[in-house]
Amino acid sequence: MVGVVDGRRVGYESWAIRLRCTPDAAVSIAEALGRRPDTFWVHLLSGGTEISCTTIQRTAKERQSLLLGRLARTDRVLSVTAHRSIHMFAGGWVGWTGMAVLSPEQEAALQAGRGFARHGGEEPITPGPGDDALLEALSRDGRAGYADLAAATGWSESTVRRRMDQLCAAGSIFFHLDVLPALLGKRVEAQLWMSVPPAELDATGRALAGHPEVAFVGATTGPANLIANVVCDDDTAFYRYLTESLGALPAIGHIETAPIIRTIKRFGSVLPL
Repeated sequence: MVGVVDGRRVGYESWAIRLRCTPDAAVSIAEALGRRPDTFWVHLLSGGTEISCTTIQRTAKERQSLLLGRLARTDRVLSVTAHRSIHMFAGGWVGWTGMAVLSPEQEAALQAGRGFARHGGEEPITPGPGDDALLEALSRDGRAGYADLAAATGWSESTVRRRMDQLCAAGSIFFHLDVLPALLGKRVEAQLWMSVPPAELDATGRALAGHPEVAFVGATTGPANLIANVVCDDDTAFYRYLTESLGALPAIGHIETAPIIRTIKRFGSVLPL
């Protein structure tokens, strides 16, 4: 369970980044990206020469620092593409019910907990530099108690409680239950990049969000304007998904698939080996 800033609510920019690297440098670059506080879902793809990640930037300067500064300065990065994420159909704060392991009553009980409900009536509070230690602690353990958070931030417990109440009530942060698919028998994960005509983008995204194999799907700028992450039991199930479920969506004009061979970071902190 991890606590995450809802970038959509506080006006941050979300970008989908894809890098091609030399084989000897891919792991170290992916781990360096994972250590950044503004990155999520850092994956090694295909044969270990590609990396994908999501980054949330507060300002254009931060985006330029990452894309034009740090990544551009290493000759181990062969190419970089970055496209703005403009809509999310499944995953993140939208949620994913693909596993279908909870009853509607159990899901409702979870959503009634701290930070799960959608708060649309209040103006969001943008987290400031003073919240960095709080958010870092929550990214490691969303169940951390007020005493633990006070120790991490140097604040009093009453200050932590008040700030948590403010951020949660405004919907500026949410809590995400991050389950490793392999623990549920899902041994194949892959990322899909699809091209869909604009008139069919919304309907296709919604259809994908209804597939139990799809853990994330979002619309982006760029030639591949729909990105999805899928999880399947094995290669046979993955093939069946591609040829049957995905094949039944006629608006998808082009698709590129890449197996995820290792996840460096999910929504929370960097994962151990």
